[in-house]
Amino acid sequence: MRKKILLAIFISAISFGAFATVQPAPVSANSDVVVQAIPGPSLTERLVTRAKSSWPWYVVRASGFIAAASLIILILSGIGQVSGYTYRFLEPLTAWATHRALGIAFSVSVLIHMFGLLFDNFTSFHILDLFIPWLSNYKTVTLFGMDVGSIYIALGVLAFYLTAIVVIVSLLWVEKKPRLWKWTHLLSYLIMIFVFIHALYLGSDLADGLLRLAWIAGGIVVAFGIVYRLWRAKTV
Repeated sequence: MRKKILLAIFISAISFGAFATVQPAPVSANSDVVVQAIPGPSLTERLVTRAKSSWPWYVVRASGFIAAASLIILILSGIGQVSGYTYRFLEPLTAWATHRALGIAFSVSVLIHMFGLLFDNFTSFHILDLFIPWLSNYKTVTLFGMDVGSIYIALGVLAFYLTAIVVIVSLLWVEKKPRLWKWTHLLSYLIMIFVFIHALYLGSDLADGLLRLAWIAGGIVVAFGIVYRLWRAKTV
């Protein structure tokens, strides 16, 4: 038995030594293998070029998401302050500061969303298109056989002006002219309607899928909140 074990070890050693001494055949300098470079930019260069040309589109998308989300939370928190529900979760001073911060976030994101379109290579917007309703020809619409132009862009422009009114009055006259502040603040509901339609029909991410359903669900929740707020104003 011991002899068989020693013989097996000896044969294994010889085999391992023969395998270890085998050297890979060197590649001849005159080999027929040719490595051909593919003409054109590399993958890294293409990614950098794409990022440089597409960054405005991503900025417009991201700022649109922030504006939409902040507007929904802004309106619901405002309704919650009037009804008192917000104060179950936040102190009055904290709730007011949060509401103000949301308003600023919404306003800034709207400005970025608008002016980012001027740098977008996939759409053609001029500075006047951002401030004059129905001037743009982007995605014109026909309703009931009547041409209403780029109504979804126009709703976005009108929402911008209404937002400017609400923000200016809130910053300057919230204490000096509370009645004016109260009535202009009701424009927020109209802003929500305009923004909802604007995003629903122009947002590339809201064309279908879960994001579209989420946006519709958010609009329904805000609609119920607005109805409750208006009903409460008549009964209280």
